[in-house]
Amino acid sequence: MSLFLDALLDSSLDDSIRGVPPGAAPLRLRDVGAQGWRPAAGDMALPVLTLDEDAFAANRDLIFAYARRHGVALAPHAKTPMAPQIASALVEAGAWGATVANLQQAAVLLRAGVTRLILANEIGGRASGERLGALLAAHPDADLRAFADSPAAVETLAAAARAAGRRLPVLVEVGAGRAGARDRAAVDAILAAVVRHPGLLVLDGVATYEGAVATADPAETAANITALMRRTAEAFALVRSLAPERPLLLTAGGSAFFDMVVTGLAPVAATDGNATLVLRSGAIFFHDHGVYERALGALDARQGFACGGATAADFRPALRLWAEVLTRPEPELAICGFGMRDASFDQDLPRPLRVHRDGVALSAEGLRVTRLNDQHAFVAVPGGHDLTVGDIVEFGISHPCTCIDRWRVLFGLGADGRVRSAYRTFFG
Repeated sequence: MSLFLDALLDSSLDDSIRGVPPGAAPLRLRDVGAQGWRPAAGDMALPVLTLDEDAFAANRDLIFAYARRHGVALAPHAKTPMAPQIASALVEAGAWGATVANLQQAAVLLRAGVTRLILANEIGGRASGERLGALLAAHPDADLRAFADSPAAVETLAAAARAAGRRLPVLVEVGAGRAGARDRAAVDAILAAVVRHPGLLVLDGVATYEGAVATADPAETAANITALMRRTAEAFALVRSLAPERPLLLTAGGSAFFDMVVTGLAPVAATDGNATLVLRSGAIFFHDHGVYERALGALDARQGFACGGATAADFRPALRLWAEVLTRPEPELAICGFGMRDASFDQDLPRPLRVHRDGVALSAEGLRVTRLNDQHAFVAVPGGHDLTVGDIVEFGISHPCTCIDRWRVLFGLGADGRVRSAYRTFFG
């Protein structure tokens, strides 16, 4: 364990953190599990966000098994939880490395001892390049690859390498819908720019992101991803021609269409014989009750999850949001104590899963969140449901990436529903 992680576990939590009971004495992060808190019993300040650790572990084992079966590697995207404890644990469990989206995320993981990183984004101009260089100079053990989708991005990375005093591996980004080189001419321009800096930069492979070309039409999405994988393979061949001996990377893969990435790029890596396909899936470890539930249902519908009899339906939502019923101002309305400051709402609204009253779990059938204010959730209540002020409602969320970022601490639950760990998040 790095000194940073060890110090993190010794850091103090108090009731300024959501979830910690008001008036509780400050305690170390590593001692949270000894308190025996159960959110369903009202032991914690609500609202609170929790992680079902058994579900998370099952999801981890399932996606790792898939990767082994298909001969690919995983660099889970750290932007989903931005919890260095989780990123470090995934590397210890067998991940190739981790993915970050910006310099702040890279700095956090490097301090935590996660040194093999994919910086899956362009970072800006010369000033940003010099900041990256300073970060790399401060972490001489860093093994970081960075994206470039234009000659301007290459010049930024050259500035980083110059400031760091060492060569920086570059991944040519091919794309559509968001960042990335759009055609052969753009790829050629990137390659020429990298070659102009032989003492600073080295070609390390090709990257893309398939989610940016997805649409509401499954057939159109499949065609778009197939075309993107073809362009990525063509760019890889160009990189290989300029780096005939170097081990190279191919990298892509969110949490919705990674099967199409494997279909399109795993044969390219296998034929090359000196390349690794690295998936950057991050939300898959958390799953959800919304956007990824639908995405993995679609993955099974196209029979994309080939993993020894397992299906994508075997992934389990791991995040829960817990909140009390504050008031029943109308017969078919309840107001619960959470809102836009606490939950994601960009893809779907949270889904009531269970009601907890005096230690007993009751049905939440028919309950539906209709809208959110900053700190209030409006819940439609069907006639005859006896939802009561003080009941604790357990919600599933949609889109982990825009939910966890609202929380400074994520509490891990054991199978008994008690908190057994706590994860500090670092979203800046």
